[in-house]
Amino acid sequence: MFRPNEMLKLEVITLNRYKDSLLTYLHETGVVELREVSVEVAQKDTPNEFYRKAASYSIGLSRLVEFLGSFKEESGGGIKGFIFPEEPRKENYRYRGIEAIIKDVEAFLEEAEPEIKSLEGRINAVSTEIDRIKTEINILELLAELNIDVSYLRGTDFLEIVAGTVEKDKYGPMIDEITRALEGKVAYVSRETKGAYLVVIATLRRDFDRINPILAKYSFSRLEVPEGKGTPRELIRELEGRLGEKERELDELRKEGKELARKYYDRLAFYQEITENEREKANALGMLARTNMTFALRGWAPKEEVSAIVEGIKKLTDGKAYIKTSEPDVEKELDEIPIKLKNPGWARPFEMLTEMFGVPKYNEFDPTPILAFTYSFFFGFMLTDFMYGLLMGIVAFLLVKGHSRFNDGTYKFARVMLWSAVFTMLMGIVFGSYFGDALIKVGNALGFSVPYAIDAMRGALTVLIMALAIGLAHLFVGYTMGFINRLKNGDTMGALTEQLSWMLIILGVTLLALSTVNAPLKSAGMGLFAIGFLLFVVAELRSDLPVLMKLLMTISDFFGFVGNWLSYARLMALALATSGIAMVINILVGMIWGVKLGPVPLGILIGLVLFVGGHIFSTAINALGAFVHALRLHYVEFFSTFYSGEGRRFEPFRAKRKVSKLELEV
Repeated sequence: MFRPNEMLKLEVITLNRYKDSLLTYLHETGVVELREVSVEVAQKDTPNEFYRKAASYSIGLSRLVEFLGSFKEESGGGIKGFIFPEEPRKENYRYRGIEAIIKDVEAFLEEAEPEIKSLEGRINAVSTEIDRIKTEINILELLAELNIDVSYLRGTDFLEIVAGTVEKDKYGPMIDEITRALEGKVAYVSRETKGAYLVVIATLRRDFDRINPILAKYSFSRLEVPEGKGTPRELIRELEGRLGEKERELDELRKEGKELARKYYDRLAFYQEITENEREKANALGMLARTNMTFALRGWAPKEEVSAIVEGIKKLTDGKAYIKTSEPDVEKELDEIPIKLKNPGWARPFEMLTEMFGVPKYNEFDPTPILAFTYSFFFGFMLTDFMYGLLMGIVAFLLVKGHSRFNDGTYKFARVMLWSAVFTMLMGIVFGSYFGDALIKVGNALGFSVPYAIDAMRGALTVLIMALAIGLAHLFVGYTMGFINRLKNGDTMGALTEQLSWMLIILGVTLLALSTVNAPLKSAGMGLFAIGFLLFVVAELRSDLPVLMKLLMTISDFFGFVGNWLSYARLMALALATSGIAMVINILVGMIWGVKLGPVPLGILIGLVLFVGGHIFSTAINALGAFVHALRLHYVEFFSTFYSGEGRRFEPFRAKRKVSKLELEV
């Protein structure tokens, strides 16, 4: 806790014949991050023909999966499916090498691919025909304004006839210019339709090249007149009949698609996942080095996993492997060491919030344990309503239960929201907020009182003082962590001038504030503040900037700290916003509650809808605000006191298994 997982370097050299099984073992174990081997006396490894085939089949299978996926009958959808998703069934596959995988995939595709591609071709052909018919119907609906045989709208050996549309304001100038260009040797007919003009122009074929640029100049949109004889309405009826036939044909083909999906989809997805993982292994080969007989790999692994990995490698290679593990040289390899966060179970879901900003360097503190508490507390302080917290907690609890088997992003986020909901309910009790002042109003009407420590609306100044005090404490913790971290890493001067200085300033401000009730604390507060400010000035003077810039930066940095501190006033602002919105909803409900329409208590019905809908909306919008601003207070104000977040995230060489499970003998 507070430090990333200890990492070890791993280097392996063994015989080429173990390469496939060793890579598969590391891929399935998923605890080693591979790194490129520097090549001096060897050469880069490359995929063989079987790996290249696996990559090709992976792409082809993905396309087939996508096609049949549109016909697959899904189960467990909707809200219930989101909260309690079904765990996909994993099919075992006994690993016998990349060659055996390719043979199995080819045998399956030989049976399934012709049927699927045949259906795909027929569906595409019918869909294209349907689109063509619909396009022709749309054109004929425009031409229906003319009510003439469409065969008259097609050119002859001597005449060029074009039909199309042009914008209203361009119609007149276009016709005038065409008439002048052809000296009146043109015939046209037009109808106004839907903000434009439908125009049919007839001219001698030899003269058409003279008006073509004019049509383009006025953005004349030409219509391709459909084949056939008869009026547009007659052809539309004929085309609608053909459209119905094609749509019925498409429905039959879709039924075939559902049958094929039931027959092949699961196997397609299975083999697609198998080949996709083989493709990832093929991509990893470029990081290996090889000779005619051997190959070498290197990587990083968490310290607690290394002994098991080494034992597995020895078993796979029958002991014919050179394996070296070593501690990292932190000074030389600081930027190369991958970071895997290590926290107790209660704090682990909050790692996602830390990682959104960036992981720590190997010699930095991991802020996740502190963030887990302060983020939840800030969220609760800003949402500050017991019932809002209860509603959010119920949803979060259901998501935690439904996604616990997957340990996915939804599960982690729900865990974060569950802790935040607990703090929201606690702060709701402190502020006496239950759907705003709804419970207080009910209590006044029924003769009981609701206990609370602070009235957020009437005691806004008290809430502001609390927010600023919390802000000082939060910043002090950050500077303290930075102070310890700098000392640990040998930067004593930086610890004294850039961290201890602000710690003393914060302590000084705190004692000066307390001196209003305890006068003797004033001198101690002024002393600590003066020492801290002096150290702060020393830090500014250590920079290489010109004297004037040093002075300006001293002023800027000091007031930057003040700005960061005052930023915690948003705790008060959002707490008041939550109370204010809830109060407005309750006032509106109270205004219409007694309204009746004859004997019908219309006000009660509308009031209940407004109360429920309004407070659900208030919960959602204020929870969103609390989520964003609680993050901001950490990312901008808190992390800037000690945390860089510039570490390199641990990205293990890991197989992705949703529908398959590899049986690998070690």
